[in-house]
Order: sequence, then C-alpha cells, then structure tokens
Amino acid sequence: MEFDRREAPFIAPESNVPGVMREVLVALAPAAIAYVWYFGAGFIFNLIVAGLFCLGGEAMMLRLRGKPVEPALSDYSAAVTAALIAFAMPALTPWWVTATAALFGIVVAKHLYGGLGYNIFNPAMAGYVVALVAFPLEMNLWTAPRTGDIDYQLLTITETARYTLTGSLPEALGFDAVARATPLDFVKAGLNSMMTFDELRAYPIIGDFGGRGWEWIGNFTAVGGGWLLLRKIIRWQIPFGVLAGLLIPSGLAYFFFPGVNPSPGFHLFTGGTILCAFFIATDPVSAASSVKGRLIYGFGIGFLTYAIRTWGSYADGVAFAVLLMNMAVPTIDYLTKPRIVGHQSARRRDW
Repeated sequence: MEFDRREAPFIAPESNVPGVMREVLVALAPAAIAYVWYFGAGFIFNLIVAGLFCLGGEAMMLRLRGKPVEPALSDYSAAVTAALIAFAMPALTPWWVTATAALFGIVVAKHLYGGLGYNIFNPAMAGYVVALVAFPLEMNLWTAPRTGDIDYQLLTITETARYTLTGSLPEALGFDAVARATPLDFVKAGLNSMMTFDELRAYPIIGDFGGRGWEWIGNFTAVGGGWLLLRKIIRWQIPFGVLAGLLIPSGLAYFFFPGVNPSPGFHLFTGGTILCAFFIATDPVSAASSVKGRLIYGFGIGFLTYAIRTWGSYADGVAFAVLLMNMAVPTIDYLTKPRIVGHQSARRRDW
C-alpha cells in the first residue's frame, strides 16, 4: 500500500514573488488607463519599450551570471520595473531614452548588486534618474492633459508612434504645439516670478486640488494602493510616512505663508506623490524592514520630496528622494532593529 508523500516544505507559503508582482500590476491598471486617457497613447509605447528592454536585460544578465532564465522572467519583477518606468516617463519619449532607463535599472541597479533581493536602490527610480540627467530635453516634453479647455495639439497614435521611433514630430507641428510645462514646473516658475499661488490656480492647467489630469491619475493610483493594503501586499507604515513627510511641512508652509507656497492638496495630487507612496517606496527589497524603520524611511522620502520641490532645481524630486533614502536604509534598519526578547533582562542580571 502506497501513501501520498510531499517533499518539504510541508506548509505552502501564503504568498510568493510572482503572485505579489501580479497583484501590483493589477493594482496599477486603473491608473494606467487614466494615464492613457489624459496624456495619450505614448504611455503604451513607453510600456512596450520598457518591457522589452527590462525583460531582455534580465535575460542577458541571468545568462551571463549562469542563472536559469525562465523562472526569473516568470516572476514579473522586471515587468513591474517596466511599468513604473513607463509611469515616470513623459508620454512623448523616444524609444532610446526609455530603453536607457530600463537597461540601467535592470542591469546596473538590480543585477550588478546581486539580482532580485539584493539590490540597494530601487531599479525603476535609478533608471529614471539616469535618463533625466542624460536626456534633459527629451524628459521635459510632457503633453498637456486631455481636458478640453487647454490649447494644445493632440497627436494621433500614428504620430505618437513616429515620435517614439524617430524622435521627430510631423512637419507641420513643433514642440511648442504639443508640449507643455507640468503643473509642478508651472507653479515653481510662477512662484519664482513673484506670482501668488492663488493667481496660479486660475490657470486651466490647475484643477481642484492638483494638476488637471494628474489628480485623477492620483485618485486611481490611490485606489490601487488601497487594494494592495487590503490584500496585505504592502504595509501601511511606508505610505503613511511618505504622505506625512510631505503633507506636514507643506501644510505648515501653506498655513503660515499661503501666497508663496502651494497647498498640501497640490503636492499630494500632482506629480508622482501617490505612486511613490504606494508603489515605489514600498519596494520590499530597497525599503526599510523594521516597523519603526519603515515609518522613518517613508517620512524621509516625503520630507526630501518637499525639500527638493521647494528649494531644489527639479520640480518633482520623488526619484531623488527615494534613492537618497535607499542609501540610508542599512543605517535605519540597524538603529531600529527590534530588541531580542529577554535580552534586556539578561543584561540586568549580569549587572
């Protein structure tokens, strides 16, 4: 008589890497649809290019390191990196810029540090910063949102694909016709020109709380983040820390000096704030691991984002804030590691 046998481990884990990554991709889907609606099909082309080069870079590095390719490609971690890069890129981005960000993120920031589970820096943000520094012109060609009352030329899918492949627009169009400053750039430049925030809010690029179009993308991103919290894919400490680190100083500044400081709602619903809080900063590899450490790590990202937006030369600052706090994670984890049960009492007995 034969009995069914199971090899160890006998208790199946509640979650695994492919399952977690699939949940993240599903949670990003509503925000991706909103992004395409407001800013055009360029997001789709960016996602395709980022996906191809992330997966290709992953396969190349695994072969060079003598690792099996198929299991790693099927864990969806490279796909999540590609999706985050696509969200960070302007809708009009030449393919080589997106490819540079994808390859740097996977090859350098991920695999040169040991691969999944060993990378110090968030791969998507590392790749984005390299593209931002290397291609400043191409990384500032943001299209205006589809809102109906902003004067701009909406490109067709064919025209967008042409720009993605060649970096050139149709002959009858110039960049001034299709590209606009982001709300963060617009407000930063306006405040530097001695305009008040209330005056800037009268322009159609500013919505009820944040940038037109951006605030709806932020809403759908928050819905996806809430789903991840309910599914216990992420924990609440990092999102709470990021939002507190940004909203507390911006709220105080707006309360005491409202004319020269954007409102907390503008900071929250413009740029990559909500995407960072729920999807970028919560990367389990490059983030802090202890409970107190996650709060400190998240708060540091939020505060640095506010500092860069207010006093720095970059309008958003999310990516730089994440990478700076990635460097601080080992120290944060060391200083906030939980005390071993009974350790303190044993020390007292020795005394």
